[in-house]
Amino acid sequence: MSTLDPGAIPATASEPEPPKARPRRRRRGGGSLVAWLIFLAGCVYFLVPLVATLEYSLRPIPFGLAYVNTFADPKFFGTLIYSFVVGLITIACSLLLIVPTAYWVRLRLPRLRPIVEFVTVLPFVIPPIILVFGLIRIYSSRPLVLTATDIGSNILIVGAYVVLSFPYMYRSVDTGLAAMDVRSLTEAAQSMGARWPTILWSVIFPNLRVAVLSGAFLTLAIVVGEFTIASFLARPAFGPYISELGERKPFEPASVSLISFGLTWLAMIALTLLGRGRGTRVQIAGAR
Repeated sequence: MSTLDPGAIPATASEPEPPKARPRRRRRGGGSLVAWLIFLAGCVYFLVPLVATLEYSLRPIPFGLAYVNTFADPKFFGTLIYSFVVGLITIACSLLLIVPTAYWVRLRLPRLRPIVEFVTVLPFVIPPIILVFGLIRIYSSRPLVLTATDIGSNILIVGAYVVLSFPYMYRSVDTGLAAMDVRSLTEAAQSMGARWPTILWSVIFPNLRVAVLSGAFLTLAIVVGEFTIASFLARPAFGPYISELGERKPFEPASVSLISFGLTWLAMIALTLLGRGRGTRVQIAGAR
């Protein structure tokens, strides 16, 4: 038997060394510091005008006289209630128009999405004064005369505000629809025998609660403070009332602005609380 030469045996390959763990870098506090500085700058930008307005409204002696005069004015509550009611009607009409449209575009007509998005951003391009003049020109003559009556003018102002709310309401609803699998939800509901109205009301709307509230907040704020359309349609809205008050009195407009600001925030909080229902929320997320 021949003996094997030890030198002829090939050397086994050495096992690769495990990669060395990289030392963790300590996170610097610079990022958090910048974030806090931005937050503080935003608070200052938001609060300083409010504090200055409050200080100006308290100048007449005795203190708080401007607020007493504001609450004693019957037009204050009348115009504010009118604007809030118009805002709520505008929100309801916008939801009835935007939610089915955005849902159907995402489900069946995705190619029309760029066109729908272009139409919804047109209020950013067309000034409100052009919109209101067009409404007055069209609906002040036959066959449909709406500017001659209060009910017709109220219909026109709601329609104009619905158009102004398109960019905010559609973007909010479309973002909410993008966060869920619309097709799977629809197929699951149809497999259980649900019809289209039931799908929209019981399946789509509950999943759009946060998105709907976001669009509703913006719409309500726009309606309460809008001046041009309400002024040309001669509606007893809150925006024209503040402008008229500023022409007659120096300090009351500041108090009215602060009061309306607080009431608007209270209304938004109320909408948030009402939107937090205890109903079961079923959401199917899409593939990521």
